[in-house]
Amino acid sequence: MTACEIDKSKRGLLTTAATIAGGAAVVATAVPFIRAMYPSERTKVAGGAVEVNLEKVEQEKQVTIKWRGRPVWILHRTQQMLTNLEQLDSQLRDPSSEVDSQQPPYAQNLWRSIKPDYFVCVGLCTHLGCVPHYRPDIRPEDLGSGWLGGYFCPCHGSRFDLAGRVYKGVPAPTNLVIPPYHYAGDNNITIGTD
Repeated sequence: MTACEIDKSKRGLLTTAATIAGGAAVVATAVPFIRAMYPSERTKVAGGAVEVNLEKVEQEKQVTIKWRGRPVWILHRTQQMLTNLEQLDSQLRDPSSEVDSQQPPYAQNLWRSIKPDYFVCVGLCTHLGCVPHYRPDIRPEDLGSGWLGGYFCPCHGSRFDLAGRVYKGVPAPTNLVIPPYHYAGDNNITIGTD
């Protein structure tokens, strides 16, 4: 073989090696760019479903969690709280929760929940988005003798019962919103998915 003759087997080997090395370089360069397009863990948590263990929520107590950047309340209601709900229909703007956008179909009932004992709602007033205060006290001086427990919005005076149903004659136009949720076992609620 002379110096001008080309060894085709060496050329093929070099071409294959260069192709593999070039492909690896392209993949190594592309992976960080592709990963940058995925949402961060913080973003996934903010928009994704949230699971809550109910074992630590005592009766008459409420916990607040964040879901999609909004406060979501989980209230463990007592039997007395549930009984009081039945007495309020004449004072409420929408006692039967007829506005479909306020709750999923499985929460369109007196308790506005899947199980009567646990109430789950987005903790924002439907008037201008203020955060109402949880007021479980019965007939306090500042709220009057008709108050059987509920939520009071300090911004403009809207009132909601312990099922998030709005009273008549207040600025809030609709009941508190019930997010999609389901029970993931007896003691866990998953908020964000039906």
